[in-house]
Amino acid sequence: MKNFAGIWKVIQNKYLLSIGVFVVWIIFFDRNDLFTQYDRKQELKKLQTSATFYEKEIAGTRKNLTDLNNDPAVLEKMARENFYLKRSGEEIFIVLDSTRQKK
Repeated sequence: MKNFAGIWKVIQNKYLLSIGVFVVWIIFFDRNDLFTQYDRKQELKKLQTSATFYEKEIAGTRKNLTDLNNDPAVLEKMARENFYLKRSGEEIFIVLDSTRQKK
């Protein structure tokens, strides 16, 4: 009974009770509770990885752009591969890969 009396005094302490209610409110019921913070942290990690991916893609695209602007051989190669352009007197044969799966 003596232990119960000590616990009851702690429960009746208005300061500890207020701190306990505050902690429970912050952990579970607040708009920015712990679960929401964890989800936001996971989303931030995903966004940071996608940002690094896009930064690498932008750097590669800029390199391709400078190559296209400065090297006529690269420009001709891209025009032939992507737009099927040809020189006069040439013929183009397009071979489709039948083993490739259709999208």
